Amino acid sequence: MMYRAIVIGTSYGGLEALNMILPELKKDFPVPVVIVLHIGEHSNDIFIRHLNAICELEVKEAEANEPILPGFVYFAPPGYHLQIEDDYSFSLSAEKKLNFSRPSIDILFETAAWAYKNQLIGIVLTGANSDGTNGLKTIKHFGGKTIIQNPCKATSPVMPRFALKAVQPDLKLNLEEIADSLYQLVRTK
Repeated sequence: MMYRAIVIGTSYGGLEALNMILPELKKDFPVPVVIVLHIGEHSNDIFIRHLNAICELEVKEAEANEPILPGFVYFAPPGYHLQIEDDYSFSLSAEKKLNFSRPSIDILFETAAWAYKNQLIGIVLTGANSDGTNGLKTIKHFGGKTIIQNPCKATSPVMPRFALKAVQPDLKLNLEEIADSLYQLVRTK
């Protein structure tokens, strides 16, 4: 299976989790990574600068109509739902919050699943609500690969636990195992 995108959803404890995963993905990592991190209405600027200082991949905020390309880690802008279109570009929406969140992990995951079908990897990490659960079910429905962080090791186990109740994931992993697993998945033909 050739994967064309990875989507990650996280909230409380997510920046620390991403600090462990993203620096392990080297410049030649062949698949783009798209992330919803719940941070309220605060700007992404500070942690994007921080991640660019420690990551080989370029980290940036996603923009409307931007094509999704390998070599990049894209973050949803605060206050907007991030959607993936059928032409593998982004669109932004200011529609109402879903699961008390905008950006919504479910909206990213569901639109990514519709676009990429079985060529998608979806990951739910630490977090404090159920956002991402329905989206991960959609990814599974389309034949994509699903990964859930082991809730016993998560800063906030709520999000991974909700996901585990609804989805039998392909992999349940500790943070330190995720980057290696992603390399194994994207190198498998």
